[in-house]
Amino acid sequence: MTVATTGFTRPDYVFFGAIGGLLIALAFVLYNMMGVGHAAFNTTSMGVVWGLPIIVYDYFLLTSTGLVFIASLSLVFGIKVFEPIAKRCVWLALAGLTGGVAVLFLELGYPIRALLLTPFAMQTSSPLFWKILLVGLYTALLLLVTLRLHFMRGTAGVRLLSVPLFLAAVGITLVAGSLYGLMSMRPFWFGGEIPVVFLIESFMGGIAFAIFFTFLAHGFTTRGMPDDVKSLFGGVLGQLFAVAIFLHLLFVSGRAITGLYSNAEGLQVWDHIVASPLFHAALWGGIVLPLVLMMVPGLRRQGPIQLLAATLVMLSLFVSRYEFVIGGQLVPLFKGSWAPPLLSYVPSPTEWALLLVGVFLANVVNAFGEWKLDLEWEGHGKG
Repeated sequence: MTVATTGFTRPDYVFFGAIGGLLIALAFVLYNMMGVGHAAFNTTSMGVVWGLPIIVYDYFLLTSTGLVFIASLSLVFGIKVFEPIAKRCVWLALAGLTGGVAVLFLELGYPIRALLLTPFAMQTSSPLFWKILLVGLYTALLLLVTLRLHFMRGTAGVRLLSVPLFLAAVGITLVAGSLYGLMSMRPFWFGGEIPVVFLIESFMGGIAFAIFFTFLAHGFTTRGMPDDVKSLFGGVLGQLFAVAIFLHLLFVSGRAITGLYSNAEGLQVWDHIVASPLFHAALWGGIVLPLVLMMVPGLRRQGPIQLLAATLVMLSLFVSRYEFVIGGQLVPLFKGSWAPPLLSYVPSPTEWALLLVGVFLANVVNAFGEWKLDLEWEGHGKG
């Protein structure tokens, strides 16, 4: 394997470190939830019903589908240049999905009930019904492709499984966007472009995670990294990264300008969002700066620049997902005497701990793969 064998990024070090962090965060979450139940979360029935755990789940789920999109460029469409990172992307997709679903299960409180009853409820007009079914199908297909790639010799039959996996990933991403985009009572979310935007952001996040965790596997250096991977990051993948970031910038800036200009009920929340320093940090530091870095060929080919851009995009996407989900709920639906102009929401310590649970669990799964499996494609050696 061409992974780091010294330093703090050794897969076994990351694995055991992530397990330690997971146990601490999980113990904190379970202690609070067993003591006060869902009151440990700062969500309320007065408007903000989807809090940080839902944001974390969506973030990891869309990252997982984005990684499948990257792997599918080789496994489905046969583009050879993406072959060196296909196995790592599939394993990362499984790791991200595991972390996200675990957070959702802990947020639901009684996930088995939802899993058992949803398929038989037949609420076919609800995007949430289709999202749950597609996530189940996607999980099964992802496990099959992972088993085929890592535990069986040869590549025969991989494409047969990869095609439905790719279609399931596209379906989940579009339905996840429709879940928000179809809510006409929430003007901040409503719009036919939202599912397409989710596709773009998923693809962008997949590239960022593929770059970051490939560097992590090689000790945050290009030494020992296969030549074809270095060429891919500085060439085609870096160019696709720049295009995806640019499209994301158009979406964020276009929505902000439209929201600030409009006087439609429900869009006044844009004044609150744009006034936030976090919005500008994500916009200028997490979108514009990585775009510039990836657009300049001389910078794009430098390993530290690729790592910096990927890290900034990962953080920016999380901030954007937070602002999107929470921002859509801040305007009260029903204007009673109790209702302020905008609701408020700050994640509780338990909710932040759930974020850590998802992050640590995803890293446990990924580090195990880097430690015990060969995530480099066969035939690709060190540079």
